[in-house]
Amino acid sequence: MSITLVIVVLLAFYVAFNLGANDVANAMGTSVGSKAVTLKQAIIIAGILEFTGAVLFGHEVTETLGTKIANPALFTNTPQTLVIGMVTVLLASGVWLQIATSKGLPVSSSHAVVGAIAGFSWVALGIEAIDWPSIGLITIGWILTPVISGAIAASFYSVIQRWIFSQPHPLTQIQEWIPWLSTLLISVFGIIVLPTLTHPLTQFLTNQYGFHLPPQDIAIGIGAVAAMGLTIISWRQLNQYQMANSPLFNPIEALFARFQLLSACFVAFAHGSNDVGNAIAPLAVIAHINHTHSVPSHDISIPIWILILGGAGIVAGLAIWGKKVITTIGENIISLQPSSGFCAELATATTILVASRLGLPVSTSHALVGGVVGIGLVQNLKSIKFQTLQGIATAWLITVPVSAAVSAIIFTTIKNLNF
Repeated sequence: MSITLVIVVLLAFYVAFNLGANDVANAMGTSVGSKAVTLKQAIIIAGILEFTGAVLFGHEVTETLGTKIANPALFTNTPQTLVIGMVTVLLASGVWLQIATSKGLPVSSSHAVVGAIAGFSWVALGIEAIDWPSIGLITIGWILTPVISGAIAASFYSVIQRWIFSQPHPLTQIQEWIPWLSTLLISVFGIIVLPTLTHPLTQFLTNQYGFHLPPQDIAIGIGAVAAMGLTIISWRQLNQYQMANSPLFNPIEALFARFQLLSACFVAFAHGSNDVGNAIAPLAVIAHINHTHSVPSHDISIPIWILILGGAGIVAGLAIWGKKVITTIGENIISLQPSSGFCAELATATTILVASRLGLPVSTSHALVGGVVGIGLVQNLKSIKFQTLQGIATAWLITVPVSAAVSAIIFTTIKNLNF
């Protein structure tokens, strides 16, 4: 293994560490803020699911970031320039994520990486090397993502308030709503996770036994069974909560805490499978060049050790330094209850899912913050801490240009030193 590759391995772990400290708050921030789980429990749960998602399903996003943002064909004759550029991407995005995390600001690691790639590409090949339509879509995502997520969260929360909490007999109402809430939860998150999980099973049945099932059938079947199981379990838990009969214990909020924890688990798994590519894509490209002495064209093989490295970095960052951003999202925007936290996470997942289907690049951070603000608008405008939002919005706006500028400076410095 070359010295350059060893350095890049350490840098990739550094970026994954900062990504875990910042982005994993998207999965667990509202659960901690609503007291559905403790911070320690959140770190353990998110750590396991983030690592599993990253290792099992992190290769697709890694391939996209490694081969489709900066055109590899432009570096065919100068692979060393691409290596320097990818080192620059790791340095620039890692530094920015660390700065944002130290301030407790949730930012988009995807935007940081894209900005860093744009910065070194501009210096290396000129302004025409930047994919301006992609930058334009990111800008649209800045505006639309929090607005859409906030609207969905406000709608969900308004329905729950109107048809459950504001009714004369809310316990009776929640019993009637449990099947619908279970189906909604499994449907939204199942569409994100289940097709990916069941695809290998579909292929196995086809190859080994000749069962030619439509790819969505197994996912739908598992989702239906899961929704029915969650409904039955939730009814039993509600009865247990009612039997506790404490004046200090709200059985409805306790049930929503269970729903919220499950939703947070899905978000953590999906986040690990998507965002790990932000940390390890540059490493995968450099490892490919180091092994083949050529730049990757369309497809790139991601060694399992690279995926494990990224997953381990995410978990380490979350465990050591994740508290700051979790606290910002969970406590410093509005005060959350399990029911409101559940609505915010459900809105986040719905927004990300719809955007993914439309091919729009969006940020989980933007979606979740928008969802939390949407809840605040329904509860009470005065409950929103606008000073916190001002800091978050500023961090969002400057992520791409700052990452691009830092990347350009680092790339130029390294080139001038003939590294």
